[in-house]
Amino acid sequence: MAEEKKEKWLNYLALTTVIFAVCATLSTFKGGNFSTLAVMTQSKASDQWAYYQSKSIKGYIYEIQKEKLELELKALGQKASKDLTEEYGSKLGSYEKKIKKYDEEKAKIEKDARDFEMVRDGAQKHSKAFGMAVIFLQIAILLSSISALMKKKLLWLFGLLVGAAGVVYFANGFLLFIK
Repeated sequence: MAEEKKEKWLNYLALTTVIFAVCATLSTFKGGNFSTLAVMTQSKASDQWAYYQSKSIKGYIYEIQKEKLELELKALGQKASKDLTEEYGSKLGSYEKKIKKYDEEKAKIEKDARDFEMVRDGAQKHSKAFGMAVIFLQIAILLSSISALMKKKLLWLFGLLVGAAGVVYFANGFLLFIK
């Protein structure tokens, strides 16, 4: 039996297929990491917003109490003794401090929640880019495999174009240069 001479382009086909497979594997791994990060930071952001709401409710309760005491003091007017007026004033001051404290806490909690949301949004962008890379790279691997079986160089060249798009998305997964 005469040994069939191997076409040189098949060596390049094998090399590019391996490169595409490595990039696809890394894209899957990195995309999964960013996807997990997105889910985890979304959870943290949700926790912060729940905490924000609890501080809002507590602050609102003190605001209602403060308004109620102000109305009572106004209704008593001149009839209220000096001691009672001082006691009302003390309570009103205490409530005002607590309201201010809750507002300050809410501002910090809101900042933390928004920071988590920014991390989540960034992770989602990275994950999406890696996901697109996997799609293009898998198609390129498929086309390369078919071209090797059928010995069709044109099909491999088309697979190279698709694979190049996959490599661009793979790089974009790290750098986010495509919006």
